[in-house]
Amino acid sequence: MEMGEREWYFNPAAPGVMGGDDLDELRGVVSGCLRCELGPKRRNFVFGSGNRRAGVMFVGEAPGADEDAQGLPFVGRAGQLLTKMIESIGLRREEVYITNVLKCRPPGNRDPLSGEIEKCEPILLRQIEIIRPKIICALGRISGKTLLRTETSLAALRGRVHDYHGVKLVVTYHPAALLRNPQWKRPTWEDLKFLRREYDGVEVR
Repeated sequence: MEMGEREWYFNPAAPGVMGGDDLDELRGVVSGCLRCELGPKRRNFVFGSGNRRAGVMFVGEAPGADEDAQGLPFVGRAGQLLTKMIESIGLRREEVYITNVLKCRPPGNRDPLSGEIEKCEPILLRQIEIIRPKIICALGRISGKTLLRTETSLAALRGRVHDYHGVKLVVTYHPAALLRNPQWKRPTWEDLKFLRREYDGVEVR
């Protein structure tokens, strides 16, 4: 991390900084962030929700319209399906943590831009440092490729364990994609079972 980035990351006097040793403090110092063009256009900053000591973290790409309206991640139809996906492997939504790479909604739900990711990903990294999940599930092509810094296809990313800053990471389809393409539910089920096996295989902290 370059010194200038580190100063922004930890300096509580800087606007939109990242700091704090718990999620409430972190939310407080980043929720007013205006470091990219999405900040002034949002209705709500969508920080994340769930168990503060979750063993599993789900990461999407960015909030949608419902999330922007309510300030919570995955609350629309895709969120309802995600809840069912989580329950299908014997977990409850309240047991996991759910967030996105971007914390503000891109206009028209377009894909995140590289500059937006650069500004916002440090927030995700700090969330991971605080929560210390055993495994991360990247939801969808954009999330998987963004976190892993790769142009590899979603098909090639699935079914493997990757490393994201020292944390195990697996990739599967985004719930919104499953609503449009029900034929992908079967391979997603295989991914979820793979996730559960990897989660169970991690040593207890």
